[in-house]
Amino acid sequence: MIIGNNKEQSGVKLPNTLILGVGNTLLSNEGAGIHALNLLQSYHPDPANLTFIDGGTLSFTLAAYIEDCDNLIVFDAAELKAPAGTVKTMAGTEMDAFLGVARRSPHEVALLDLFDIARLTESLPLKRALIGIQPRSIEWGMSPTAPVEKALPIAVDQAMALLAQWYPADDHLANNSPGLSGENVVDALGSTVNP
Repeated sequence: MIIGNNKEQSGVKLPNTLILGVGNTLLSNEGAGIHALNLLQSYHPDPANLTFIDGGTLSFTLAAYIEDCDNLIVFDAAELKAPAGTVKTMAGTEMDAFLGVARRSPHEVALLDLFDIARLTESLPLKRALIGIQPRSIEWGMSPTAPVEKALPIAVDQAMALLAQWYPADDHLANNSPGLSGENVVDALGSTVNP
């Protein structure tokens, strides 16, 4: 599902941020990225400069969306070698290094392929981040385990911190964070948080 638009303010096109949730919601914590996307979207149902995409388990059809966005935030379950429910934000080259080392996300091969396509067309967003959530288990189940469920608002707050950094003048985004607020949101950026 794709929701969003790129409205103009005073005749100037706002930078578009793609919020991509990745995962399989039939496999409990493997769907953490989709659950985080849905939670963030519930706080911003009519975004002026955000496009929300449920990327499922990824496909090459997403390449065009990545190429067309100015900024990119990806939510995904990730092997952080940490307790279940740990959330970590990796931005820019840190994200690239994380994806390029060992297989730590069930979807990183496809995500790397999408990034390679964007690099070939010189359209990889300079502002990009992966918000990884450490799963407890990836077994059949329609909802995440308790530690991952508790981590979802933290992941959303880290996305809000990125958006506040990327859009410092947008008060609407800054005032709609579900959990953390003020200096705590900024402190959450780039930190590892274990609920």
